Amino acid sequence: MSCLFVGLGNPGSKYQNNRHNIGFLIIDYILENLPAYNNISKSKFFGDLYKFGDLYFLKPTTYMNDSGKSVASVVNYYNIDKVVVYQDDLDLDFGAIRFKLGGGTGGHNGLKSIDNHIGNKYTRVRIGISKPINEQVANYVLNDFPKSQIQCLEKIKKHSFSLLSTLIKDDINIISSKHTRKNICDEVI
Repeated sequence: MSCLFVGLGNPGSKYQNNRHNIGFLIIDYILENLPAYNNISKSKFFGDLYKFGDLYFLKPTTYMNDSGKSVASVVNYYNIDKVVVYQDDLDLDFGAIRFKLGGGTGGHNGLKSIDNHIGNKYTRVRIGISKPINEQVANYVLNDFPKSQIQCLEKIKKHSFSLLSTLIKDDINIISSKHTRKNICDEVI
């Protein structure tokens, strides 16, 4: 079964450690921990695409609001069986991890774009970044994670990596019941 793992984010060094780029950060961590992978041409797929067996890892370079164009190009070219998207979620506390198949976008422009291009029948790994207090949402998501959250961010990335085979093989209900976290920051990993 072929599976495409998509990390949502914005390209460029100025966005690298932004809250909105948590999907990119997770894909980077996964790639750092795989034994070997192939880098595939990025211009054809509007993103940085990597292959490890039947697994594909994508970081769209189209900016968040047009991520669907990149996802659709890979899904259609490789006839991908399953898509898993790592996304930031303002409605979840920082450190929370939830799983969802389909459904609404919660106002997330990256998800809106993907839905417009391939529909909404894909798995979402929702990573909580919390809502801003006394700050505009656009500014908040485009700010870097504060130093106080870096240790927990590492736990989020490790947990995401540990779930690769589970996300490929298991039913979404099993995944949700076994692996949803209210706050991974409090766990020992």
